[in-house]
Amino acid sequence: MARDVLSAAPSRSVRLSEAGRARLALILLVLSAGLVVSVLAGIALGPAVVPLGDVVRYLLAALTGGGIGADEVTGYSIVWNVRAPRVLLAAVVGAGLSVVGVAIQALVRNALADPFVLGVSSGASVGATAVVVFGLFASLGVYALSVAAFLGALGATALVYLAARGPLGMTPLRLVLIGVALAYGFQALMSVLVFLSPNGQAARTVLFWLLGSLGSATWQSLPPVTVGVLVTIVLLMRHARALDVLSLGDETAASLGTDAAAVRRGLFLLTAMATGLIVAVSGAIAFVGLVLPHMVRMVVGSSHRRVLAVAPVAGAVFMVWVDLLARTLFAPEELPLGVLTALVGVPVFVVLIRRRGYLFGGGK
Repeated sequence: MARDVLSAAPSRSVRLSEAGRARLALILLVLSAGLVVSVLAGIALGPAVVPLGDVVRYLLAALTGGGIGADEVTGYSIVWNVRAPRVLLAAVVGAGLSVVGVAIQALVRNALADPFVLGVSSGASVGATAVVVFGLFASLGVYALSVAAFLGALGATALVYLAARGPLGMTPLRLVLIGVALAYGFQALMSVLVFLSPNGQAARTVLFWLLGSLGSATWQSLPPVTVGVLVTIVLLMRHARALDVLSLGDETAASLGTDAAAVRRGLFLLTAMATGLIVAVSGAIAFVGLVLPHMVRMVVGSSHRRVLAVAPVAGAVFMVWVDLLARTLFAPEELPLGVLTALVGVPVFVVLIRRRGYLFGGGK
């Protein structure tokens, strides 16, 4: 009888594994369908509503080189030149923030970590503020803000990396403390720049950018951040097991043959670059990278391979709808995205904290 029980155990494990894969595939299918619907709704809805049939027809005409009527030029321009790049950028930003949030929570082994905890976004904000206040990189035209923000993010990454290095490498606690401290320093510098600004509207412009906005989205701004986010997702998926091991602590990682210091160093550089690309086109959008990873873990468990598969799609759907609400709730005025993500993220995070049986970073 013991032999029968032992022989039955592997088959039961295989069935459970197959059931888990089927459930994950179903979740991804539902979310992917939801993303397609969300993108079409985001393009169709707005201060000027465009019928869904016309949206599909305009998109097909733009992609295939088809023709449209002379009386449809305005609707076509709204769909293809204004809303389509903005909605797609919202999806990319949501996917990027979500997946980077997953990685950083493993990197620093802290459930409260998000893509901005390492000070990268604050450095990007200093670069963007310098453009708004003093007109730096004016020769770059519409790309001046993004370029300055990305350079600021790179500078912040270098400072955090150099300051966080120690005899034992970059420990999670040292990385978080250095990142938070430098973030406050960058914010103080940004405040000084705004205070010294000769432009009275600078503070309002900087504040709006700091809270997140996709109003400057163009087709030209999509490729760099899209490629960066896709590369980040692929690399993180390839090292999903290392993230699982890293979450267990450095001693456990060493016993399993993983060089925690090397993994942490690579993760830091990868997530910093991805965060810099995202912030450069969208500003600092809070709570997406903090809350979405926890919500996904509640559904699929703590395995980073599953979380990294679902989090980008879930984040993309979430961000598309947040952007749609931002530009329609008080149209023609537009709300900063960070206001809405905070209104959603704060209560969700409180519910997660109070939810019995949920272990942050540890699944259900």
